[in-house]
Amino acid sequence: MRSHEAAEWWRSAVIYQIYPRSFADGNGDGVGDLAGVRARLPYLARLGVDALWFSPWYASPQADAGYDVADYRAIDPVFGTLAEAEELIREAHALGIRIIVDVVPNHCSDRHVWFQQALAKGPDSPERELFWFRSGRGPGGDLPPNDWQSIFGGPAWTRTSDPDGAPGDWYLHLFAAEQPDLDWEHPRVRREFEDVLRFWLDRGADGVRIDSAALLTKDRALTDFDPEDPPYPHPYTDRDDVHDIYRSWRAIAESYPDKRVLIGEVWLPDAQRFANYLRPDELHTAFNFAFLGSPWQADELRRVIDETLTIHAPVGAPATWVLSNHDVPRHVTRYGRADTSFNLEFRQLGAPTDLTLGTRRARAAILLSLALPGSAYIYQGEELGLEEVEDLPDSVRQDPMFFRTAGANLGRDGCRVPLPWSGQEPPFGFSTTAGDPVKVEPWLPQPKAWKDLSVETQTGDPGSMLELYSAALALRRESEHLGDGPLTWLPAPDGVLAFARGAAGEGTDPSFVCVVNLSGGPVPLPVDGTIALCSGALESGMLPDDTAAWLVR
Repeated sequence: MRSHEAAEWWRSAVIYQIYPRSFADGNGDGVGDLAGVRARLPYLARLGVDALWFSPWYASPQADAGYDVADYRAIDPVFGTLAEAEELIREAHALGIRIIVDVVPNHCSDRHVWFQQALAKGPDSPERELFWFRSGRGPGGDLPPNDWQSIFGGPAWTRTSDPDGAPGDWYLHLFAAEQPDLDWEHPRVRREFEDVLRFWLDRGADGVRIDSAALLTKDRALTDFDPEDPPYPHPYTDRDDVHDIYRSWRAIAESYPDKRVLIGEVWLPDAQRFANYLRPDELHTAFNFAFLGSPWQADELRRVIDETLTIHAPVGAPATWVLSNHDVPRHVTRYGRADTSFNLEFRQLGAPTDLTLGTRRARAAILLSLALPGSAYIYQGEELGLEEVEDLPDSVRQDPMFFRTAGANLGRDGCRVPLPWSGQEPPFGFSTTAGDPVKVEPWLPQPKAWKDLSVETQTGDPGSMLELYSAALALRRESEHLGDGPLTWLPAPDGVLAFARGAAGEGTDPSFVCVVNLSGGPVPLPVDGTIALCSGALESGMLPDDTAAWLVR
């Protein structure tokens, strides 16, 4: 299945996430940029991905790594220019690679012109109606308007000063104080983001990833609540009126003659509520965080896979499969721990990790995820087997999670360390000028051991993680059975996942089978066939523990 050629290309696409600060530096300043990405497009084409999703590249003070946007129509100078972004889109398209941009609609930067005007105009001004400004409680309004807490830690309210210097109103920020929440009941907010959507689609973007997609609308009463026992409906998560926004966005996407995709970042425990975002007139796909957070256990993985396919089927949306991203500890590290599960409150940073075990499981996990029905996401560096960097000095950390929790939460910097490309010493070819490597300290330090994980070191090594990814992506692209389509579970021993892909008729043998062994010991392959790809070598004809195989018949 050549997913990049399909009309609804996102249903089977392999999408590679680029975190621009850390992918490749093309001007030698130690920070990744668009010039670095453009120089590495041939690498991504050889890897075999169908699309690139860029974390925010917009003009921003970078209080939260670009998720605090000051101008949604401008590229931040640290990354380049709008002209470079447009050229990057053209160059990627020439290589058969689509581009997905990140839109951050829940909040903007406190340096955004709208918020600056709201501060300057003062209380009760029309400019403040675009945000959640409220009077404080208690004597003199010294207490926040309610008890809501920031997702990054600490209160979700910050008090302003009036233009005359007197203590003023408070404003809501579900994330950092530098990220004021927008009021989506205001028609100007809705019009602005519809225009932003068109701005990037007009420039050739093939889709949009929507940050914090379930958080946009809020309870206007700003009701207090216990986060351990939140009410229903929730005061600011997954409220019914948020769907009207995405219906209007879907109409915009559908207005283009070629297919454009809307992808939601939707963290919800309720499977049916999650599926509501994927109705035919709303988003096309949403990230499958249940799969990402599943422990490395056969019964749990099968439960999540079955539930995922079940909830997507009635709305006709393709499933997505994600192992890592810029917000979570890298899965090589997670899979090497005693507890391999993940949720946002349980990051386990600093827990003992067996990287050899984690790497073996990660190799099996990519064959599992690429064999499942739907689309798959790859976070930059996972194809190199990079681990979470947990020993970063406090002095270099930049994640607001770290600062708002006084270091109790180490934050997300450890999965954002710049990639190693070549050489034996940091910065491992990350920084270049005029295409030549330069030795400059990157914005986050790289482990010296990454010399063994660089692109240069792994290229051509048949046992490397990079070559495994390349081989798997090539086979997936060539196979008529992989990508979107049906899945059939096959009989297998306890602790073993085995399934067939393709629409084999009743009574016929399946032509493609994926087998993943999580049983704790070697097992015989449950079906006959030729091994097309294996995450590890067989042992006396047996499939070892924590190993996956693709078989063709």
